[in-house]
Amino acid sequence: MMVLMSLIDISLPLKNPVLQFSLILFIILFAPLLLNRLKIPSLISLIIAGAVIGPHGFNLMLRDSSIVLFGTVGLLYIMFLAGLEIDVEDFRKNSRNSILFGLYTFFISITLGILVGLYILDFSLFSSILIGSIFASHTLIVYPVVSKLGVSTNKAVTIAIGGTIITDTLALLVLAVIAGISSGELMTGFWIRLVIGLTLFSLIVLLLFPVIARWFFKRFDDSVLQYLFVLAMVFFGGFLAEAAGVEAIIGAFFSGLALNRLIPRTSPLMNRVKFVGNALFIPFFLIGVGMLIDIRALFKDYNTLKVAAVITIAATVAKYLSAWITQRVFGFSLDQRRLIFGLISAHAALALATVLIGYNIITGYTLKGDPVRLLDESVLNGTILFILITCTLATIVGEKGAKNIALADTVDEIAETGVAGTEERILIPMNDLSTVDELVNLSATVKSNADKRGIYALHVADNTTSDDAAEKHAGKLLEKAEVAASSIDYELTRLIRYDSDVVNGITGVIREQKITDLILGLHQKSILTDTLLGSASESILGRCNITTFIYRPVQPLATIKRTIVVIPAGAEHEIGFVHWMQKVTNVIKNTGSTLVFYAKKQTLAYLKEVYSLRIVNAEYKVFKDWDDFLVLSRELKNDDNLIVVMSRKNHLSYHSKMAKMPAYLNSYFQKNSFILVYPVQIRIEDEISENSPVSTVKKTLLRFDGIGKLLEKMYKKKKPDSSSEH
Repeated sequence: MMVLMSLIDISLPLKNPVLQFSLILFIILFAPLLLNRLKIPSLISLIIAGAVIGPHGFNLMLRDSSIVLFGTVGLLYIMFLAGLEIDVEDFRKNSRNSILFGLYTFFISITLGILVGLYILDFSLFSSILIGSIFASHTLIVYPVVSKLGVSTNKAVTIAIGGTIITDTLALLVLAVIAGISSGELMTGFWIRLVIGLTLFSLIVLLLFPVIARWFFKRFDDSVLQYLFVLAMVFFGGFLAEAAGVEAIIGAFFSGLALNRLIPRTSPLMNRVKFVGNALFIPFFLIGVGMLIDIRALFKDYNTLKVAAVITIAATVAKYLSAWITQRVFGFSLDQRRLIFGLISAHAALALATVLIGYNIITGYTLKGDPVRLLDESVLNGTILFILITCTLATIVGEKGAKNIALADTVDEIAETGVAGTEERILIPMNDLSTVDELVNLSATVKSNADKRGIYALHVADNTTSDDAAEKHAGKLLEKAEVAASSIDYELTRLIRYDSDVVNGITGVIREQKITDLILGLHQKSILTDTLLGSASESILGRCNITTFIYRPVQPLATIKRTIVVIPAGAEHEIGFVHWMQKVTNVIKNTGSTLVFYAKKQTLAYLKEVYSLRIVNAEYKVFKDWDDFLVLSRELKNDDNLIVVMSRKNHLSYHSKMAKMPAYLNSYFQKNSFILVYPVQIRIEDEISENSPVSTVKKTLLRFDGIGKLLEKMYKKKKPDSSSEH
């Protein structure tokens, strides 16, 4: 053993790559756990750990090329996640606000920075402009916390992220101009190349990337290939940004925007993207930032402490002023102001890049032959302390605001659903391995609450035979369903039922498990029978009055561009209307597809009045009669998903043309995914019996509907941005 140990180099700093990587992983694992007891946020604990093990601490590791590589990946990952999780429609809607926020944040920061540099630190004009550039830029170091708490779609976050692109781009342009002037290379050609480069970069990433990604996702469903493809697109986008003359982080953010609608929030791919980033790449970036910190350098001379104190206070004041103005202008809450301040007040990568470039620009020499730098060593060392303090302050304030907003959103969600603690139970009967993944994905997509439980996978096996092959098939089905659910962090309950009648098996489980929603799957090549969906489905619909979805996936939900919803006349008066509408709303929220309603004028008017605040990205088209159903075949495109709201016979919204739905779907909609929705209903004759069980169910659902309508009226009394009121 001693002989083997003698062959391993354990001198400091560590050079063995296996030992280096092991040390990093132990730090990622234990540093947050240990320092959280001291109430130190996990992000800051990793920065502190980096300072301790770095070359300026105990010198356990050098900040070598591997740390720089993984750190760069982590920084790009943060920006990519910001673009990926942002609400695209809200981002477009608030693009002017984001631009406005970015502009006044930039000008407030750079102006204050120039004044501080000129009149307090006695720097030259160009040096003061670089100080202002450091003030203006910021790093979204708090974004992982925002994402983890589930408030990344809040309007305050959307505006802050959009403003970040503006401020960082302008700060980088200022840096490029100062560097160009100092080197004498700033000419007309620089601006022409920049404009052309940015134009080409934007067109390629925002227009071409989604087309390539949709093609790839439709043809390859392997999880590893999909993740590697996404990673490749992100870094290629970063390279294109650098080729255009801006930083790679801009390319990563734009790549996130381009892939936003193709990676739904509830998809396994999104779960993998966030997991790898939060577990590995982002912690590497934070540890790498910590390795730059040299506390001893701060005490070499008084000037270093003076610079650190001045730029930290001034930059914090500038960012606080921007957050305060934003709160007043947009009517945000106190917690939203805290969240904005947390997002824009942390300085890391760009501040460091700016000070290093300024440090390396030599403007002349002293009589002793020493170089005169644009930013001297006191600024370089002071900036390191500046980075540590601003990251700590931003994390503490931003995390507090994000937690309060998340708590308020949870309360609002309970109020909106009308009941606290209502448990959704979604049952997926399974018999075909090829449809398992999409059925589990749909069940997670339609789920209304954040509870990761409540999905049940069922296989009904014939109890009249003892076929080992059948049992193995059932095991494969349920195991695949469990794996699919675990890939999106959902807890799935496996059920196997032995019954000679499949319908009896399914209906028995529905009663026993108190199922609220049923999802039945059809294979892509299935042909619907004239009895709608076969005798089994007909029997289930007749015997189980729960919301039922019959789904035939032709392509993944993530690749859908539009969701077409056809609603029969009178559907808004059915007792199950509120429930299935919530499910459709969840599909739109989680996939980002455009929603198009086809219904009669009265139904469309009701939808606009009651649901317009919840469903912003929607179109409303008059659908006069089910005799015109085939007109939709000319309206639908290849990447459209068709949702048809059906009705059981002898119910309020039933139409005789619904009997022809199998023929329509078989003949004219073969290339499209579709979902048939059967809501909870009562028969017209059941209206007479006020004490019947169905009447009791109706009263309960109508009470929920009334709560929903009351809440909508309350929302309409609020300001246009209801997310700002907590």
